[in-house]
Parts: sequence; structure tokens; C-alpha cells
Amino acid sequence: MDWWTALGGLSAGLLIATMTAPVGVSGAVFLLPVQLSVFGVPNPAVTPTNLLFNVIAGPGALWRYSQTGALRGPLTRLLVAGTLPGVILGAVIRVFALPGPTVFRLLIAALLLPLGLWLCTRTLRPTPQRAAAGEPSARTVTGLALAVGIVGGIYGIGGGSLLGPILVGRGLPVARVAPAALASTFATSLVGAATFALLSLISRGDVAPEWLLGLACGVGGLVGGYLGAHLQPRLPETALRLLLGTLAAALGALYVVQAIR
Repeated sequence: MDWWTALGGLSAGLLIATMTAPVGVSGAVFLLPVQLSVFGVPNPAVTPTNLLFNVIAGPGALWRYSQTGALRGPLTRLLVAGTLPGVILGAVIRVFALPGPTVFRLLIAALLLPLGLWLCTRTLRPTPQRAAAGEPSARTVTGLALAVGIVGGIYGIGGGSLLGPILVGRGLPVARVAPAALASTFATSLVGAATFALLSLISRGDVAPEWLLGLACGVGGLVGGYLGAHLQPRLPETALRLLLGTLAAALGALYVVQAIR
């Protein structure tokens, strides 16, 4: 890897993490197409490289959120407890059983595109107040986190890009969801990257991460994550919900384009 590639990875990680950390998205989900199209990272090495980015970049935002006490509470523990076993299973599926990404992209697009548009519409044109439906149960949150952990292990996208829109759509505030989602993404990425490193010893192909590129992107994300988390309390809930909805819809649209090519 030359200096220009390292600088490009650093810049990409910084920009993406600054934009996504305030809403609980690590940014790896948007780094994925950059790795494939710009840096030419082969499959399936792109997945553990994304997980490596999350491991290095995650502490920046988490350190900032820990200073405000935002990481305390049961939501963080429930998400971590569900996503950890899921990411190991997802990594095994990715290496030994998964043929290709097209079906995944269409399924995620079918979830995120309408969910993102709905979040934006609901934020811009709120409906009259109704009786609160109540927060999802602990079992529901843990089950959702398990499913998201499996997806994260397969594609290295972290969990925040899926957990954030769903939980906020259920009525939880972004300021509460974002730190918990980032904490689960960091924990699962740490376990997932280690799992891929072990699987690379017993399987053929490009299974190990692109270490230098992942490091460059991660350092940029480390700084960007801290900046994004620092900005979050200064952004109104409406702006955060619009940002989360826009990111979800943009990701869904991106996967549709990639799947039909």
C-alpha cells in the first residue's frame, strides 16, 4: 500500500465516521463500497477489513459517549449480548457457506430504503400524538441484536446501520440508541475480526483483512468518531432523525444499484 492509498483510507474513514457517529452508525457500511470500488479489496477480505476498521475507529466515539454517561443503561448490555454470538456464526457462514452478496443487498435494501424514507417523512410531518406503544421487550431487543450480529459477521457492516433505524422507528430517542448501537458494533467487530483471522488459517482465499488499509481507515475513523460524538449533543433530535433516515435510505438505494448491475 502506497502513501496515496493510506491518505485516501485515512480521509475516507475520517469523513464517514464524522457523519455517522452521531446516529450510532460506525460508518463501515459506507466504507464497504469504497473498499470494493476505490481500493480494490478482494472478497471476502473486504468483510474482515471492515471489522478491523470498526475495532480501531470505535473507541473514538465510545470514549466521548462514556464521558457523558451515555453508555450506561440496559440497552447497551442487551445489544452486546445478542450481537456477540451472532457475529461468530455470521463469520463462519461467510467463509464456508455464502455464495454471493446479491440476495443480501436486495434484502437489506428492502428493509432500509422504506424505513429510511419513513423516518424522514415521519420527522418532517409528524402525526398527532397517540398513546405510547411502549419500548420493545428485552427479549425482542436481544433477538434483534442476534439477527443483526449474524448479518454483521457475514458482511462486516456493523450493527448500527440496522439497529439504529429500527429502534428509533420504535420510538427510542437517537441520543439513547446511538451509544448503545456503537458499543455493540465495536464488541462484535472485535470478536468478528478475530474469528476471521482464525478462519484464514484453515480456509483458502483472501479471508484475512487488508491490515494496512484497515489501519489507515480506522485511524481516520477514530478521530472522526470522536468528532461526531462530540457534535451529537449540539444537534436537535429532529436533525438526528433526519440524518439517520437519510443514511438508511441512501444505503438502501446504493444496494439496489449494486444488486442490479
